[in-house]
Amino acid sequence: MSNILVTGGAGFIGSNFVHYAVENTEHTVTVLDALTYAGNRASLAGLPEDRVRFVQGDITDAELVDRLTGEADAVVHYAAESHNDNSLHSPRPFLDTNIVGTYTLLEAARKHETRFHHISTDEVYGDLELDDPERFTEQTPYNPSSPYSSTKAGSDLLVRAWVRSFGVQATISNCSNNYGPYQHVEKFIPRQITNVIRGIRPKLYGAGENVRDWIHANDHSSAVLTILEKGRIGDTYLIGADGERNNKDVVELILEEMGQPRDAYDHVTDRAGHDLRYAIDSTKLRTELGWAPEFADFESGLAATIQWYRDNEAWWAPAKDTTEAFYASKGQ
Repeated sequence: MSNILVTGGAGFIGSNFVHYAVENTEHTVTVLDALTYAGNRASLAGLPEDRVRFVQGDITDAELVDRLTGEADAVVHYAAESHNDNSLHSPRPFLDTNIVGTYTLLEAARKHETRFHHISTDEVYGDLELDDPERFTEQTPYNPSSPYSSTKAGSDLLVRAWVRSFGVQATISNCSNNYGPYQHVEKFIPRQITNVIRGIRPKLYGAGENVRDWIHANDHSSAVLTILEKGRIGDTYLIGADGERNNKDVVELILEEMGQPRDAYDHVTDRAGHDLRYAIDSTKLRTELGWAPEFADFESGLAATIQWYRDNEAWWAPAKDTTEAFYASKGQ
């Protein structure tokens, strides 16, 4: 595979993948991104122009998608509406992008017989009890709880159907919560980091007991490349780095790393339908494909992420005030 079409490549996880692919492989990359509020052209700054081509456009644009897919050796589909809070406020864009957009890409991959990898989330499985010894596996039944997770579940099922019905050469990965550079300040970790930088007390939903399984975006990127190169067509692989932490612990780690008292945060109203716990079992990916995370230590990955936000205020500052005004209007 010499040319990879990356949808949503100016978003958080997509842009990290583009950087990782350029730095660690010989592939060229075409980025297709609509540059909605969550996409940022600046996230691709500094990448070599002879390796990365940027195209602004929507994945529901069938003519554009068909042309770009026909030029690619593989498609890695990151583009998605992805923030739970936004899906509760305005569900329709999630159907357009996550369902119709994925259908449009699958039809192009089907036509051109292009290798296709679909990026999904562990949120399609619903949540686990805090004291449940089990973790999500590839056999866990889907049980989505929000417009976001339900549309991602729907897109996963479309991919499975196109593999079985039309022979599309596709794989799927469901990943746990990502953190790292280039993440929008509406998200949990960068919101708290940038609050501290701005002298604002971090905000914690409810009691902060909700658990997420954190993985650095570089580790997600290396896993996707591994699946793209070695994965078995039609299979699903779960990506996780054994990084379970509850939200309270994460906020306190951020404060400690940034030289603040561990209790210098405020509790805010919990969001509706807030899932309790996500936890990924990535045994299949590790044993069958030989993948392992680089950032197995969450604390070191978090420290590197904090430093990136300290060093790149020009990247995140334009969205900060609008984001905080939105949360303030909801008492969060």
